[in-house]
Parts: sequence; structure tokens; C-alpha cells
Amino acid sequence: MRNFRGVDPHPSFFLMILSISLAIFMSSLDGTIVNIALPTISEAFSISSSTVSWVATAYLLVMAGCVLVFGKISDVIGFKKVFLSGFVIFTLGSFACGALPDLFNSFPILVGSRVFQAVGGAMITAIAPAMVTAYIPMEKKGKAMGIIMTLAALATAIGPTVGGALTQYASWHWIFFINVPIGIFAVLLGARVIPPSKAPGILTGFDRYGAVLIFIGLATLLFAVTEGYSLGWSSPLIIGMLIVAGVAFAAFLWHELRVRDPILELRLFSHPNFLYTNMIMVLVFLSFSGINYLLPFYLQYVQGYEVSNAGLILTSLSVAMMISGIIAGLLFNRVGARPLCITSAFILLAGYFMIWHLGVDTAMGYIVACLSAIGFGMGMLITPVANMIMNSVAKSYQGMVSSLTSLERFAPMTIGIALFNLVFLQGIQAIAGHRGVTDTAPVALKLDVLASGFDLAFFGSFLLGICIVVLAFVVRVEIHPDYLEGDEGESPLVGMV
Repeated sequence: MRNFRGVDPHPSFFLMILSISLAIFMSSLDGTIVNIALPTISEAFSISSSTVSWVATAYLLVMAGCVLVFGKISDVIGFKKVFLSGFVIFTLGSFACGALPDLFNSFPILVGSRVFQAVGGAMITAIAPAMVTAYIPMEKKGKAMGIIMTLAALATAIGPTVGGALTQYASWHWIFFINVPIGIFAVLLGARVIPPSKAPGILTGFDRYGAVLIFIGLATLLFAVTEGYSLGWSSPLIIGMLIVAGVAFAAFLWHELRVRDPILELRLFSHPNFLYTNMIMVLVFLSFSGINYLLPFYLQYVQGYEVSNAGLILTSLSVAMMISGIIAGLLFNRVGARPLCITSAFILLAGYFMIWHLGVDTAMGYIVACLSAIGFGMGMLITPVANMIMNSVAKSYQGMVSSLTSLERFAPMTIGIALFNLVFLQGIQAIAGHRGVTDTAPVALKLDVLASGFDLAFFGSFLLGICIVVLAFVVRVEIHPDYLEGDEGESPLVGMV
């Protein structure tokens, strides 16, 4: 069986998956390893906590703005060129982040290096799912996505631990240097095992206006939601950014529906099944964002756990994700994507229901059970949903849709943090006012109000979980004719139940 780019499936399944997995592993690791070192970086450069946050914010904004652009570019010039170039840029950017700021004694150099690193991160993150679809045989796609999901969860789990250890026992520079040997290995491995592409290779007619508009729209929106609380949601800067984002998105939609070769083919969303599967992906990460952000505060402020113990409790979620990722890969081709999707959606909903009922005296075992259910449900759900999305579109849209699924992971997480934090803060103010709790109230009563605020925010995750379950019943498995031997169908989407 030949893949959709006319290349025979590569004989080395393990090496191919390892090459693709390194992209997801590095991007996931970098998303968690850096934040823990921000206080140390702040002291090193004698800057405020709001200023040092640009180390994380700059990376996020560039990633968000560039990921769809590089997904489209990969469809034109080929996956291998974008993938290897991305790893080279990411590796050089990582080295620059660790070496140049001290050399020039400049914090702006660090931020600039992070911007450069983010360009490479966007390149490798955008096309990793598409490479599974392109180069892995149909009967092994589920297992491949399961392995990738497991390594992504592993990177997320060990990121804070590794980052904390490197910062404490070496220096903050090593949270960036650690990427260099991995990146060099990934480039050498990818150059060997990734087949050459038969993509056109010419960017003539590339949708530059669409690229600029989507970059401006995503970057300004994510800046507004990440800085809205600290700067004030009514501040002129935040309001201005939201207006710019709205105008940019409106112009982008108008432009993309008229341009011949768009950055994002919006007509794909006219197909209900494609729309619903992408909605599941967005809702999964949006619903999880609040729990991922708020639960550490609950464990420390309400339960009184130390930071190290709270971190150990939170690892139960990542461990469950790793285990379920392996199981999902094994079951995908045996039971089918839709039954796996429905079952995992119910498991995720059960976890959200459990975590909605946390209190001041909730036992640690119950909290671990909540996190395990959520992690298991997410790990089981993402594998079939990602496969359903990628397998339903034509060969010419693979890079584009792959970058879309990447955007659907980290953009909802960023927006969700702001939304759930707003619900939590407004909730505890309303609850305290309703119960007549003031600053002079007993500690036990304050803790009860705080716990109620967390429950109110987690209730939002439960409501979104219900939507995920409904969509899981609605979606169907659709395989594009490009994946059927001898069929070179040209339509963007063709349904096959």
C-alpha cells in the first residue's frame, strides 16, 4: 500500500516514529521546562516578574502566528524540508537562548532568541501529525499516534522536574542547552529516515496576505488573553489588541474565501463531520486548561500541600495519559476510532464530574483518582480524534490540517487559562459576598469559599465535557479516497462510514 504522496511506507517503523516523536517531545518539553526557571531568570537580569514573562509569551505568540503558515508551506515544498529546517532553527535558537544573553548581558537578546526558537518550534509542531498520515501504513497509524501521545505526556510530566533540577543544580541556561543534543540527533535521524517528498516545491502564488492576517489575528488575541488580567481587561492596550484581532480575523475570513490557494481552506468546515471532530479537539484542551492551571493552587492553598508534594500528585495525570496513549494505539485498529472516541469521552466526563466536587477535606486518593480518570480519558480520546481528522482530508491539505490540529492544542489551553481564571476570581468574590465572608472571617470559612470557587470553575469543565460526549456520538469515521489503493480522488472530503 502506498501513502498519499506516492512514496512507499518506510520500512523502519520505529525510526520513523522516533523522528516524528522527537518533534512533539521537544515542543511539549519546552512548554513546561522554561516556566519554572522564570523567577531565576528574573533575578539574573534584575527585572520584574511581568517583564520576564516575555520569555514565555514571545515564544507562544510566534508559535501561534506561524503554525498555520508552515503547515501550508509544507504542502508546497514537502514535509522533509520543513521538518529538518525546523529542527535546525529550533536547535540553533535553543543554543542562542542559553549562550547569547550572558555574552551580551542583555535580556532582549534572550527574548529575541526565543522568537527565533519559536519559528523552528512552529515548523516541527505544525507537520508532525501529517507525517504520521503521510509515511506510516494505515494499519499502524493508531499505534504511531499512541506512541507520540505517550512521549508528549512524558515530556509534559518531566518538564517541571527536569527544569527545576537543571536550574537549581546547574543554571537556567541548561533548560535551553538540553535541546541542543536532542535537536542534532533529530536532524541526523530525520535526514536518514524521512523519505523525499514529491510536493511541487515552488511557493509561487503563496497566500502572503493570509499569512500576515492570521499571524496578526492569533498573536494579538493570545497577547490580550494572556496579559488581560495583569494589565486590566478595560485597559486601552488590551481593548486595542482585541479590536485588532477582530479586524484581522474578519479580513482573514473574507480573504481566504476568495483567494485561489488559501492558507486555511475554510470550505473544509462546511463538511459537518470535519467540523465536529475539530470541535472535539478544541473542547478537550479548552476544558482541560482550567484544571491544569487552577489545580496546583487548590492543592497548595486549600489542601496545604507543599510545592513538591503537589507536583507529585499532578504527575498522576501524566502517567495516566502515557498509559492510555499506549492502550489507545493498540486498540485503535481493533475496535475502531468511533467506539474508542465514545468510551474515552465518557471516562473524561467522569473525571470532570469527580473533580467538580472537591472540598476542603477531600482525600488525596480521591484527587489522584480524579486526575487519573481525566488523564486516561484524554490519552484515549486524542489518538482516535487526531486520526479521524487527518484521515478525512485530501492529500493536498495534510500539512494545513496538521498545523490546524497543533493550533487546536495550545491556543485553547492559552485562552482557557484566562477564561477559567476569570470565572474562579469572579466566583469567589460573588460567593464571599453572598455568604457575607470578609477579611476578618475565620480561616476555615475562607478556605470553604476558596474551595467553592474552584468547584465553580471546574463545573465549567464538566459542562464542556458533556458537549464532548455529545459530539463523540455524532462524529463518523471518514477515510478519504487518497488512502485507498489505486484511488486518486480529488475532492477535499469524501465520507465513508
